[in-house]
Amino acid sequence: MFRRTFWFGTGVAAGVWATTKVNRKLRQLTPENLAAQAANKAIETGQRLRDSAVGFALDVRAGMAQREAELGEALGIHADPELPAPRRYAAIENRSNPRFVDRDRTTDPYNRNEDH
Repeated sequence: MFRRTFWFGTGVAAGVWATTKVNRKLRQLTPENLAAQAANKAIETGQRLRDSAVGFALDVRAGMAQREAELGEALGIHADPELPAPRRYAAIENRSNPRFVDRDRTTDPYNRNEDH
């Protein structure tokens, strides 16, 4: 009697375990989950590629700086060249400037913006 009960319980447990495994696998194979898994893998791959590209760019930049320093030493160039001052544009027109032309006051015979 105990033998039959033991094997019956073992069979029930094995059936529950197998049913649970099959249901999990079926949920993983639904179109929504497959699409989500593909999207996650694509994001991970994109991040890995971005990290590789950034690392490569930093290596190239470091190599450029090193080579530039080597060439500067070989040519005897030790100072940075002076760059021209950046141009600044006035945010407000300077009407006292003689080069300022007021577009509203010009008397152009071909001005089609005036009221007729």
